[in-house]
Amino acid sequence: MTEGIVLVTGARTDVGRVREINEDAVLAQHPVFLVADGMGGHEAGELASAEVVAAFQPLVGRQDVEPADVVDAVAAAHAAVARLSRTHARGAGSTVSGIVAVVQNGVHSWLVVNIGDSRVYRLVGSTLEQLTVDHSVVQELVDDGRITRAEMSTYPGRNVITRAVGDQSSAADYWLAPIVTGERLLVCSDGLSNDLSDEALRAGLSLGGSAQQTAHGLVDQALARGGRDNISAVVVDVRSGGLAQRADEVTGGFATSAEATVHTIDIDTHTSERQRARRD
Repeated sequence: MTEGIVLVTGARTDVGRVREINEDAVLAQHPVFLVADGMGGHEAGELASAEVVAAFQPLVGRQDVEPADVVDAVAAAHAAVARLSRTHARGAGSTVSGIVAVVQNGVHSWLVVNIGDSRVYRLVGSTLEQLTVDHSVVQELVDDGRITRAEMSTYPGRNVITRAVGDQSSAADYWLAPIVTGERLLVCSDGLSNDLSDEALRAGLSLGGSAQQTAHGLVDQALARGGRDNISAVVVDVRSGGLAQRADEVTGGFATSAEATVHTIDIDTHTSERQRARRD
């Protein structure tokens, strides 16, 4: 809960039907809701995703998180996974994607963060929107018009990512989004989004179950479709305290309200007070 904003959450992670180790890790404790998908083979991927979660753990329970605090957490995750990578012959890395309830200029918002190809979606009414943009080879092919979005989940090499936690040159992307009463957000690893189409995700999120039931149901659907990868889902419902949905939102999105627009912010180059203090 943040200053009257009431959230209900649910989370599930599963090894899937093919992999022997679950390299996904989730954090679903206010104000941080994220999924990390580790890579590196053997125990390295599992350890890498755990390091990402550990880097964000200090934000849990706080009501005063600012965007700079999230930048600090990303920097800490990069450093921890880089140290881990140096101890493994094949290296180690992770994705991270999630939402953090932050305060900026006295306004409470979601800060969406992404490195890699885990994803954040938002359901408002009957409209599902992907808030993140994948850092992957197939996303670049879609951007270039060489394949369609529908072909992403089956394209050879779909799991090749272009940014990863642990690679200091892999900057995170950030977006500020309004916290809207009645919205439902999904944070998931690619094990879910590769097995379930956008329409299947929208339908699963719209069934009316609780956040926990929905997280379990989505993972069950991915398992039924083969469970080729580790599968993780975090579902967040905004029950009250956010911006009110408006009558003009019948087709989804925020058609006219500037305050309710999801927009990219460039905070990766900002230096927080703590970062400056550490250098001084």
